[in-house]
This record gives sequence, structure tokens and C-alpha cells, in this order.
Amino acid sequence: MEKDAFSKRLTELRLAKNVSARDMSLSLGQSPGYINNIENGINYPSMTIFFYICDYFGITPEEFFVVENKDPVKTRALLSAVKGLNPEQMDHLIAIAKDLQRK
Repeated sequence: MEKDAFSKRLTELRLAKNVSARDMSLSLGQSPGYINNIENGINYPSMTIFFYICDYFGITPEEFFVVENKDPVKTRALLSAVKGLNPEQMDHLIAIAKDLQRK
């Protein structure tokens, strides 16, 4: 993942969590401008801080890099709930999801 894409993904996840860059930086034990510098392409986080960032969002590193998945936490919860459904219930859920995508 290129630096610009990394910065964009970080910003997207942070905004979805509805937290400021400053608050996130401080929550990670970093200086107030730390996340802002990453989002502006000035710095990259170390691997250790990257893992802290993933923990902060409640996602895996793999989920961080799947940019098509806008809300990895909710996606994981949905997949977990689907595991208990029978095939007919899954068909209904698929139909509902397709209908929602059309709207």
C-alpha cells in the first residue's frame, strides 16, 4: 500500500470512529500531532504503532488493508451472525442486502 493510500485509509477509519486526530494520537500515547502527520503523509508509523492503531480501531492488520471494507468491525459482526443461519435465512439476508445496495 502506497503512503497516500495508507494515509487515506487511516483517515477513513478515524472519521468512521468519529474521533479527532489529536485525541487518537493521545490515546496511542503519542504527541498531539502524530496522527495528523501520518494522515498528511509526513510520517509513517512504526510497525509497533501500526499494531496499536489496529487495536485502537478493533481491527486486524489485514482488515486495515482491505480498503473496500468501509467498516471492518461491523462486517466481522455481520459475518459472525450469519454463521448461525440456515440456507433459507441466508438467502433472505442476501436478498435484503442486494435490495439495500440498489437504494
